[in-house]
Amino acid sequence: MIMNYITKIKAHITIHSSKKTANILNGMYASIHKGRSMDFDDLRSYEIGDDVKDIDWKSSARSGHMLIRRYIADKKHNILLVLDTGKKMLADTRASESKKEVALMSAGILAYLANKNGDYIGAIYNKKDKVKYYPFKTGLYNIERIIANYEKDIEEESSPSIEETLEHVMKHIKKKTIMLIFTDVEGMDGLSESILRKVSMIHDVMIVNVNDAYMTGIEDNYDVDNSFYIPELIAKDTNLFELEKHIRDELYSKCEEKLKKYKISITTIDAVEEITVKLIDLLERHKYAHTN
Repeated sequence: MIMNYITKIKAHITIHSSKKTANILNGMYASIHKGRSMDFDDLRSYEIGDDVKDIDWKSSARSGHMLIRRYIADKKHNILLVLDTGKKMLADTRASESKKEVALMSAGILAYLANKNGDYIGAIYNKKDKVKYYPFKTGLYNIERIIANYEKDIEEESSPSIEETLEHVMKHIKKKTIMLIFTDVEGMDGLSESILRKVSMIHDVMIVNVNDAYMTGIEDNYDVDNSFYIPELIAKDTNLFELEKHIRDELYSKCEEKLKKYKISITTIDAVEEITVKLIDLLERHKYAHTN
């Protein structure tokens, strides 16, 4: 298999690498998952937010550094990518980049980092009311296959529901996972409290929000939902732009409050160059959300 997406992902991580990126490859999100196995594996340096019960005091005294015990469950996770394949993903972001490109690169980079940590990657999305599920596996070929197929399966005539996909997860995937949902504000707004409650009771859930471009305030704007260009008179109307911005900000705040109740963290991404930093920030915030 020619790994075009893996090549792009590696190039992106090389360009945007940082100390934090290196930390994530060493298992920075090890404490996200609630609970652990009792199989001791090794020791690592203490990080803010780690459970003090895991501190190995004898080893810490010998080394002169605070060390905690790491267990098998801390190193191997099941990462589930829940992907939005609706036609709205064919629109642009506020940075005038393809939402599809930002979404698939975000999912690919997260999967690549998790694979480096030895985790298992699975994915699920809805295509024309049929669920496509990729079982948990390791390896770069697995990631390439998921991302390449996701790219092809986003279609203009499709508007699948993320909620339906999550209902399928609850019925058929019994493993506890770290679940990342890649969607937009419309997708978040469509998630009922009922499904959020059910999913968050079992899985650690995070959301990557790929921001929609504004419909007003810019020229040559295309409405993907209705398949036409916005008339210039409307597109350039500054009053309409302020109204649209206000409505969108209110909708995002409503989604944020809803998700906060279930300790679901969100990050918003507009451009490919933001992805690595934004994903690391998301994982850090979510990790500490479960230590409060």
